[in-house]
Amino acid sequence: MSSHPRAVVVGSLHYDIVVDAHHRPAAGETVAGTAWRPVFGGKGGNQAAAVVAAGIPCRMVSAVGDDGFGIFLRDRLRAAGVDDSHVATLPGQGSGMSVAIMDAGGDYGAVIVSGTNMEIDPASLEQEGLWEGATHLVLQNEIPEALNIAAAQAAHARGLSVVLNAAPARALSDTLVQIIDILVVNAGEAEALCGIAVASLDTAQDAAKALSERFRVVVVTAGGDGVAVAGMDGTYLEPGHSVTLISTHGAGDCFIGTMIARLVGRHALPDAVKSANLAAAKHVSREV
Repeated sequence: MSSHPRAVVVGSLHYDIVVDAHHRPAAGETVAGTAWRPVFGGKGGNQAAAVVAAGIPCRMVSAVGDDGFGIFLRDRLRAAGVDDSHVATLPGQGSGMSVAIMDAGGDYGAVIVSGTNMEIDPASLEQEGLWEGATHLVLQNEIPEALNIAAAQAAHARGLSVVLNAAPARALSDTLVQIIDILVVNAGEAEALCGIAVASLDTAQDAAKALSERFRVVVVTAGGDGVAVAGMDGTYLEPGHSVTLISTHGAGDCFIGTMIARLVGRHALPDAVKSANLAAAKHVSREV
């Protein structure tokens, strides 16, 4: 087995059904859509694929059901070049899935059904070869916090850096906070964690500074405005890029995967954030 530097992602896999519509429905409203398509998803799966797309090997720990969605997800994971040998297939259980409605402006709203993502066995964290050559662990909030804690503890015991994408937003225990090396959040998640509304790059910096009182390093993405970083080495800003927005779907996962790939490749955090910001800008200017 190769010992080249790599990342490990412990996280979710979702069969995403993406629906195109002029606008997203209000309560009680039925909207006529124009098209739909299946898309490989789950923040964990998307981030693992983005790490590989940025040139770094990645292993994934997750679970799918023995259904058609599970077959689709495993096939797409392998096609992306992600090592799926630590992804379990759980008999008789439904794979994770979501429905996302994409409006004419390129924004979307989604509903997820977690399925087997809630049943990932913590014992899989001790499987032979999982941590070999790994330098960074990536986590998200689409799996139980107890699993995130177990994975972070296993990674720290082996000298890995732990990155948490706190999405979707939820309260985080002190146990988890203390073993996170880098927190990555978008504007809404930052506000949920620190109470500061992020509406510009300056307010993103305010949120990053506030969160850095709890976390070692904080990265706040502010969409087209750019990225704010705060931590032990101070604060800095990475302005956004001017692009024609087509779709924001998956942009955050592209950012994180690219950032992780650069960090595994021994780039400094400012360089990693700069590369990730550019990759996300390119991502939102192409169709999903």
